[in-house]
Amino acid sequence: MRLSRLLGEVEARAVRGDPEGVEIVAISQDSDAVAPGTLFCCVAGARADGHDFADAAVAAGAAALLVQRLVDVDVPQVVVADVRPAMARMAAALHGHPSRRMAVVGVTGTNGKTTTTHFLRSILEAAGRRAAVIGTLSGVRTTPAAPELQAHLGELAAEGFQAVAMEVSSHALVQHRVDGVRFAAAVFTNLSQDHLDFHGTIDEYFAAKASLFLPERAAVGVVNADDPWGRRLLDSATLPVRPFCLAEAADLELDRRGSSFTWQGQPVRLRLAGTVNVANALAAAAAARELGIDAPAIAEGLSRLATVPGRNEQVDRGQPFSVLVDYAHTPDALEQTLAGARRMAGRGRVLVVFGCGGDRDRAKRPLMGEVAARLADVAILTTDNPRSEDPAAIIEEVRAGAEALVVEPDRRAAIALALGLARAGDVVVLAGKGHETTQVVGDETRPFDDRAVAAELLGAMRSEPGSPRPQAGATAGGGRAGAPAASEEGGPGSVPERSGGAPPGEKTW
Repeated sequence: MRLSRLLGEVEARAVRGDPEGVEIVAISQDSDAVAPGTLFCCVAGARADGHDFADAAVAAGAAALLVQRLVDVDVPQVVVADVRPAMARMAAALHGHPSRRMAVVGVTGTNGKTTTTHFLRSILEAAGRRAAVIGTLSGVRTTPAAPELQAHLGELAAEGFQAVAMEVSSHALVQHRVDGVRFAAAVFTNLSQDHLDFHGTIDEYFAAKASLFLPERAAVGVVNADDPWGRRLLDSATLPVRPFCLAEAADLELDRRGSSFTWQGQPVRLRLAGTVNVANALAAAAAARELGIDAPAIAEGLSRLATVPGRNEQVDRGQPFSVLVDYAHTPDALEQTLAGARRMAGRGRVLVVFGCGGDRDRAKRPLMGEVAARLADVAILTTDNPRSEDPAAIIEEVRAGAEALVVEPDRRAAIALALGLARAGDVVVLAGKGHETTQVVGDETRPFDDRAVAAELLGAMRSEPGSPRPQAGATAGGGRAGAPAASEEGGPGSVPERSGGAPPGEKTW
């Protein structure tokens, strides 16, 4: 597409060179990804300024630049007030505005985005519509950068997809990644503390989420009326909105394997456990209704979904207790997950292994510790993804919220400890990493998958009854977190718990 045509999407402050003679075949903000015919977008980020990489981009074949200030290179340049929104709109145009050719549903909220999008895809497929999901499980970012997002949407439209369920993060909204996307519906799941290192305050965080619910972005909003921030959004939204609430799930019954309820006269059997997944299902159902899908197809789609990777995902190797792997990494998500585990456990106990990521919102760390200590019978604090931070320092910040925590910095050893303590009827929750298959320690990315580690340890315990439980320092399934040796609050071998507890015993199932 000629650069002159793309100029119609933006308000250019100035244009240097002849845009009519420049053919654009790709758009990128990454100088390493530039190929001949690329429009290179000089994004001024927090850590680097794309203008400083203009020479490298031109040397790699960039045909033109999108800039906020002119740079000394010999290719046409388009000067705009803000590169990010202009880049998004030009990328949408380059790929033929794919969101106008498919029904794109954007799902935002602190928790539940991934599960809601998967429920929605299952519903769409049950209704005979070819659908895709874009989100946490499909890329490095929850919401891709605008050029990558529009290119992917363009590919999906060209392949005949009729709908896309897409996670929309607060970062993406602030950074204009979804500018140029026309949403058939926007869904709000909930809001709780997270990402305050980026947004500063909870009100600014909410404002970022609420910016999706504007008439120029979406045709209709679907909002959780059970959430206080959802009710605030319902009161302030300027587009048509449809509320949903847990009360819509009539005759709700929960069990270890999921739940059953009636929705709009249709029986639903969810195979994902916990009340939180009922709420996610209702969000997807309400959005599907706005897309014109009938109630029987919605009920069928909800009932079809068997699992979502790392979201209350069960690890079963024949053990007499439940093991759940969940991505819960905020205080509210951890509280919801542990509350669900408590209902599953009945008269059994709840054991949780959790940590907090480095280089992320530090204010939530003591809150996570308080939730774990309050809701679990045994709470084992370990290392998540420490990134550039000292794992021991993160652990101390979490412990500021609760002292009654078992501390085992090595994540594999912490999982082994929880499995060794578990008794028949208990529920073990491995929280924080969910679907992730790596652990980031400093500048090193190491293989680590909670699901694989738990399955391996359970298999070893089953195949060798009477053998000692796995110890810290074992290497299979992942590596050590570079943290000091295990220590347990209250002294060596002391495992505080609300139900009395017992030392690890021999597994003979």
